Amino acid sequence: MNSTLLSLEEAQARLIALAPTLPEMRVDGPAAFGAYLSQDLIANRTQPPADLSAMDGYAICGEGPWIRVGESRAGLPFDGALEPGDCVRISTGAHMPDGADRVLIQENASIDAERVALANGEAGPAPGAHVRFAGFDFMKSDVVLRKGTRLGPAQIALARAAGYDSLPVFDRPGTAVLDSGDELASDAARCGPFQIPASNGAMLAAMLSPYTGLVENLGPVGDDMDALAAALAKANGHILVTSGGASVGDHDLMQDALKAWGAEINFWKVAIKPGKPLMVATKERDWGQQVILGLPGNPVSSFVTAFLFALPLVRAASGDTDPLPKHTMRVAAEDLPATSARHEFLRGVSDGREVRLAGSQDSSALMALAQANCLISRPPGANPVRAGQLVPVHNLQNG
Repeated sequence: MNSTLLSLEEAQARLIALAPTLPEMRVDGPAAFGAYLSQDLIANRTQPPADLSAMDGYAICGEGPWIRVGESRAGLPFDGALEPGDCVRISTGAHMPDGADRVLIQENASIDAERVALANGEAGPAPGAHVRFAGFDFMKSDVVLRKGTRLGPAQIALARAAGYDSLPVFDRPGTAVLDSGDELASDAARCGPFQIPASNGAMLAAMLSPYTGLVENLGPVGDDMDALAAALAKANGHILVTSGGASVGDHDLMQDALKAWGAEINFWKVAIKPGKPLMVATKERDWGQQVILGLPGNPVSSFVTAFLFALPLVRAASGDTDPLPKHTMRVAAEDLPATSARHEFLRGVSDGREVRLAGSQDSSALMALAQANCLISRPPGANPVRAGQLVPVHNLQNG
């Protein structure tokens, strides 16, 4: 194993290439929430299936005034055709009757028994006014959703409208997290004098669960080879994310424990700050290859590396075809220093236009991390940034 620091981009590419390929399955629409489509979704029907009214009013034929000859309601269309001078009362979403090509909205109509005319001062609607024409949303055989699309409420609604009760999706990867360290107390309300609450396992599980479902928490585990071996023996999922013990201190045992377990270290150390001692390993199982991602133990380092590596890995395994975090540009509200040879990620607070630092940038500062809503991305060897200049940021709410 080469211990030379990898660039962020090379490390992410190597990790994504290891993402397990999971089987396809079909699930009912609502149960597909959060899953990724395993194939293009081809519309089984046209939407709308016919010309429909976009407003409440009167479907008219010819120039007014008009005589009302019936009604068209959503689900109960007018049975007949209109002649010039005819109209029907029509509801939003109702079928346009034959012979009508526009809708006079009710606010612009003057009604006298069955006679309908333009209200004083109102101009007549133009042809096609307030009509949703057949197929304006999509046509039968159109691709309405692409393979790799993550299914949210709007996508599930579109799939239903396209004629699908169940959807083809990729299965979600089984995932476990394991935080380690003698100083970690499993009961946050009962810490000994030399302990701190174990927070990384809960943090990582919360980050990953929207993409992978239930995340098994195997920790915290002390800095002990036997205890680590016992915990690793329980890690049977596709992906294992560890936190702590990945560095080179006397009590950093995770690498040795993984090797003793039969895992092979793929790479170690990435040129990022925080998070340099990131480690990736694999283990051959009877069902395929298990991917192990070893994160640093400091909470901010663990969070940042999980955002940059664990989330993309889980998304890629779930079927996302573009799993890496996206960035947008914000105006720096304060000066930022030049960077060294590592890619730095600063915790920031953005109002949607400007961004400023979120307090302490120490890798153990959870208060500042909790206040941050973005990461300011500072490439290696970057010049200082002056207030008012644009900087790239990653929004922490949507990856």
